[in-house]
Amino acid sequence: MAFTKYKKMPIALSTHEAYEVTYEVDGFHVKGLLFKPLKEARRIVMYLRGGKGQVGRVRPARMMQFMNASTVVFAPYYRGNNGSEGHDAFAGADLNDVIEAAHILKEMYPETPLHLIGFSRGGIQGLLTFQEVGATSYIIWGGVSDLRLMYEERVDLRGMMRRMIGHPKKQSSVYDEREALNAITQMSPPILIVHGGADEQVGIHQAYHLEKHLKQVGATYDTLYQLEEGHVPRPSALKDVLNYIQDWMAQTESEI
Repeated sequence: MAFTKYKKMPIALSTHEAYEVTYEVDGFHVKGLLFKPLKEARRIVMYLRGGKGQVGRVRPARMMQFMNASTVVFAPYYRGNNGSEGHDAFAGADLNDVIEAAHILKEMYPETPLHLIGFSRGGIQGLLTFQEVGATSYIIWGGVSDLRLMYEERVDLRGMMRRMIGHPKKQSSVYDEREALNAITQMSPPILIVHGGADEQVGIHQAYHLEKHLKQVGATYDTLYQLEEGHVPRPSALKDVLNYIQDWMAQTESEI
């Protein structure tokens, strides 16, 4: 279990080396972007991208927002995206791309806290995997928590969802398989919910839906709602989010 190929990326960083890595999942060669610290690694952050194809693709600047000199940051492209073999399954078999990468990183950096950050579509990817990979915490940012709600809300994406997943009523069992909340209990790792009240891509009711369940089951969680912000916060609000996430990760690590 390891990354099979490393391609050095022309990204100038004083604290990290950047590589596009390849690893094997379900017989496919899947790629991702890895930032390796030059110093000892004390934290792993896995960023789960949103979108599909070139929309929401993994960008170095986005990943850099979560790192300091001792943080490993990795983002899987997901199968069928950006040179990865296979077909994007939208929270289906592509979840194995997240799980396998997490196992590789934990073998590379044993006893190192692992945090997942799921943005937009990545929200459901993380909700369906953070427990299996033994995450220290999960941060869902502007994230989808329920695909049926997404189908109702995003009329413009219904065609894509029918092609990739199916119809919520005609293929209800497929949506049931992607229902993450039922598996979250009082014993689940801590969850931080970040969402903007003016988010038009993923409505804030997705966050409220998740929070309601977490409260009902007695799970450990926190929220950061920025009611005047959209899908991506404006610069000053973005700074507040990033500081809050850093503090959250440090706090959950101290409680291990």
